Amino acid sequence: MVRALHEGLLADGFAVPLTKLCPWFGVQRRTVYYKPVKSPPKIDPVFEEPIKAMIEENPSFGYRTVASLLGFNKNTVQRIFQLKGWQMCKRPVGSRPRIEAHPSVAEAPNERWSTDVARVWAGKDGWPTLALVMDCHTRELLGWHLSRSGKASTAASALEHALIARFETLGQVETLFLLRSDNGVCQCRSDRRRDMAHPPAERDDGAPDPITERTMRAPSAVRKSGSCKTAIGDRIQFYNMRRPHQALEIKTQTEAFKLAA
Repeated sequence: MVRALHEGLLADGFAVPLTKLCPWFGVQRRTVYYKPVKSPPKIDPVFEEPIKAMIEENPSFGYRTVASLLGFNKNTVQRIFQLKGWQMCKRPVGSRPRIEAHPSVAEAPNERWSTDVARVWAGKDGWPTLALVMDCHTRELLGWHLSRSGKASTAASALEHALIARFETLGQVETLFLLRSDNGVCQCRSDRRRDMAHPPAERDDGAPDPITERTMRAPSAVRKSGSCKTAIGDRIQFYNMRRPHQALEIKTQTEAFKLAA
């Protein structure tokens, strides 16, 4: 305050020394003359280099996932994320002009599955359609299918893959489970084929499943490989077996299923 007043008086043509202004306002001169000297924060390359390499390969990873995979302290990784500006911007909180998504709550495996489709870039092959089926309790990606046409059979094939992977059968299963989708074209048209070859599954309210949509949001690994199917298979295997999930208490999806089973 005193220094700002001193500069203001000088601008108006009044040269009043700080030695007089400080006693007038009851301020010690050392507090006015003091200039804090703070060195810029330093980042250890031992932590920075592996963190940078991991997020360049997987841009969707947050600091908790990176810390778990690299075995670093999460507070150290978060500090480096903040200093380097590597944190991802979160979507604004609040309702958006779309159908409201209800949380997929499942207390056990095979209680609720969700499915969704998305377009992924495949280089010379353009934009094929990828269908995924996920267990909402363990977050495991149980089945997937890639198709150039994007017909109803794409979603049905992904569901067949999931049934074989989890139950080792395409016939009737003992427990009725709920299959959730956003009622897109592929899912709706695949109902008839599913009813013929697969166990009955309840229909949900048509709201998009946020868990599956978040998984669909990171197809960057597909663009880095010449073989789209190979890249997707590697990505899904990494997601299920190596990538820890915050909702699962930093366990992988495979570990969560083993513990639940």
